Amino acid sequence: MDEIFKALSDPSRRRLLDSLQAHNGQSLRELCAGLDMARQSVSKHLAVLEAANLVTTRRSGREKLHYLNAEPINAIADRWINRYHRARVNTLADLKSVLETSPMSDTEFVYTTYIKTTPEKLWQALTDPAFTGRYWGATFDTDWQQGSEMVWKQGNWVGKDPEQVVLESDPPRRLSYTWHTIGPEFAAEFGMDPAELAEWSAESRSKITFEIEPQGEVVKLTVVHDGFDPGSRVLDGIQGGWPAILSSLKTLLETGDVLPEPAE
Repeated sequence: MDEIFKALSDPSRRRLLDSLQAHNGQSLRELCAGLDMARQSVSKHLAVLEAANLVTTRRSGREKLHYLNAEPINAIADRWINRYHRARVNTLADLKSVLETSPMSDTEFVYTTYIKTTPEKLWQALTDPAFTGRYWGATFDTDWQQGSEMVWKQGNWVGKDPEQVVLESDPPRRLSYTWHTIGPEFAAEFGMDPAELAEWSAESRSKITFEIEPQGEVVKLTVVHDGFDPGSRVLDGIQGGWPAILSSLKTLLETGDVLPEPAE
């Protein structure tokens, strides 16, 4: 927590987070152009934000892109907001709400968390129905080979489509697959009205990628959900879902139990 509070205490670093909140996935050049700071100063501030896990990065060709990461704010909220009077932490609560409900990018969702586990156990938790059913409520019927079809099961819904396939499978480092089909059966199971179904089902199919990196006693997990159309309603829907799923995954691997369902 010390690194998180130290990173948030500086107004210049908060401006960088504001910039990424407005437009996620920026290069160092883009961030410098939007702020009245020298390139070296921006680089130093970004290093502090990365150390606190408030900013995560990915390579795109020769450029290093920076993304706002909500996981540390979730951790602060989980630890402190329920223990103290909400008025004393109203700023943190507002920031948490913004990070979880406001789209961070028009076309992608990026989230990084650190889990005290091994790459092998994390891979198993991402693929084994005995694990996914506990923290996600969803299971997958597939052999996890590249190109293999995936059958999704969640509640009473079973999703089967030739375009639901494994895109990459490199255990225990990288896993990627296409997102499920959104059809009438899915809408009926999850209470979508006809207008929502028509809007969601008309969108391009997105994909999810899990990048697993061992870092000493912990594993860095970066989740990239991309391929969305600009202004995607599906992206709006998954923005709040992924942090809850990944927090429960982390808790399961570190404690053996999952997070309780949040109150309505």
